Amino acid sequence: MVRLASFYLAYYAVLGAFTPYWSLYLQSRGMTVAAISVLMSLWYATRILAPSIWTTLAARSPTPIRWLRGGCVLSVACFSAFLLRLDFTGLFIVMCVFCFAYNAVMPQFEAITMSHLDKRSDRYGHIRVWGSIGFITVVALYGWLIERLGVAWLPWLMLPLLAGLLVSSYSNRYAHQPEEAHHEGQEGFRARLKRPPVIAFFAAAFLAQISFGPYYTFFSIYLAEHGYSASTLGLFWSVGVLAEIGVFFLSSRIFLRWDAGKVMAIAMLSAALRWWITGLWPDSVPVMLLAQLTHALNFGAFFASAMQLLVRFFPGRMNGHGQGVFYGLSGVGGVAGALIAGQLWRLGGNAAFLVAGGFALVGGVIAWYWLVRRHQAAIHSVRVD
Repeated sequence: MVRLASFYLAYYAVLGAFTPYWSLYLQSRGMTVAAISVLMSLWYATRILAPSIWTTLAARSPTPIRWLRGGCVLSVACFSAFLLRLDFTGLFIVMCVFCFAYNAVMPQFEAITMSHLDKRSDRYGHIRVWGSIGFITVVALYGWLIERLGVAWLPWLMLPLLAGLLVSSYSNRYAHQPEEAHHEGQEGFRARLKRPPVIAFFAAAFLAQISFGPYYTFFSIYLAEHGYSASTLGLFWSVGVLAEIGVFFLSSRIFLRWDAGKVMAIAMLSAALRWWITGLWPDSVPVMLLAQLTHALNFGAFFASAMQLLVRFFPGRMNGHGQGVFYGLSGVGGVAGALIAGQLWRLGGNAAFLVAGGFALVGGVIAWYWLVRRHQAAIHSVRVD
């Protein structure tokens, strides 16, 4: 479990530097808001194909772990190019390759983790929490370092974190991959994709990522426009992840009491409230801190419930493919969210967050109807029969 946790720790430590501060780094390189929205959208654009391609190639390989390690090697090698003085075209090319490689490895590693947990998938949060710990540590530390060294040092500060990820990839491997249960009327992977609850699940995930578009792309710029310092930005990001850590530690208890579909629906409805608060009261520190605390629900609980539902919908060997589709559709949503936010920013950051709340509300309603009400009705029907 320590080896699994080390990969999450390193992977999300990199994101702890990239997500809050990379847009500020691009801004320091003279990029406009429109250019930043395009470059940051590449993070999500590459998630459309990278996860499915990588998990498919890994599944067909006699030594799938090599694909995980190869992706980490490519990530480190490509990121090193950011040390050069690149114009928009150069940044675009390097961002494409780096984001593709980096997004490719996590869905495969999620399948590795599930192969170790097997029937104890409720313990996923106890391992995944180390990713949140890595994220919050780097967010807080790098906010302080950037204030003193300048945001131009960000690529140099991120390279050691990527090196740590590469080392961790060589210490991990698959457990024995369980076969799908053989039973009468078993459906294939494509048939499962056509199930209404599965379609609803992916639709909710898609809308969740759209709603996070303004947050992941412009939240730091949004706060800076309202007079917050870099260290305060780090505080806001850290508060959200601290709350998320608590949810991951409690995840096994949560899913023993509540169904994953209900947790996901509540998480998305809380996201709608969060974005509306962020758009309406950006100058109030207490209100913004309260909004960030809901990250425990709209990211932590959402992600943990998504992993539970993926195990339910795609057991055994199908889980890696399910992870690929989940990350891929999330990537499409992320691209749409980043680009929509970039266009709405012309009306002000407030407008972008208010619209994001609308997307989250629609996703929450879909999740509630198909993953809660219809699921409960199906269970009741089985009991009656």
